[in-house]
Amino acid sequence: MSSSSFCISSKRRSCLRAATLLAAVMAGVPCAAWAAADWRAQLPQAQALGGGDMTWFGLRIYRATLWSASRPFDASQPFALQLSYYRSISRERLVSTSIDEIRRLSAAPIPAATLKRWEALLNTAFVDVRDGDELTGVYLPGKGMQLYDRQRLLADVEDEALARAFFDIWLNPDSRDQKLRQRLIGGQP
Repeated sequence: MSSSSFCISSKRRSCLRAATLLAAVMAGVPCAAWAAADWRAQLPQAQALGGGDMTWFGLRIYRATLWSASRPFDASQPFALQLSYYRSISRERLVSTSIDEIRRLSAAPIPAATLKRWEALLNTAFVDVRDGDELTGVYLPGKGMQLYDRQRLLADVEDEALARAFFDIWLNPDSRDQKLRQRLIGGQP
């Protein structure tokens, strides 16, 4: 397929989606795409509990902010972790680092098949990030997590064990950066 024919069919698909969405809105049909467009819709009462910079050998990697309606922080309730990046990082690097940390923090060995499945899920959910990009993960107890790029839903991951393990990277008492963890949950290190 030539690049020009891809653009034409891509434009047609976009126009068709836009027309379908417009027709649904005009007919008063609720649209899941609109409802899930902003992570804050999942946590309307959330407030920033705390935040801080993640650094590595003195280099700022990202600014993390923890959002929750529960104060003090309760990890069994819905919350959001927002990361605003200072550096470019590839999706592959984000996934491999996440899996390494999940493995390190696990109290018991995680089966290889589970790690492989989780790696595949994160690979489809994550994107490459650049300086100034913002990713937000929303923990949904009993369901899993949703990942957003600014205000756009990137992925709806229906795996609660993966979601808990993923957010443990920042919230586990054995996380790599204890000062950041304390700042996130609203305490002063």
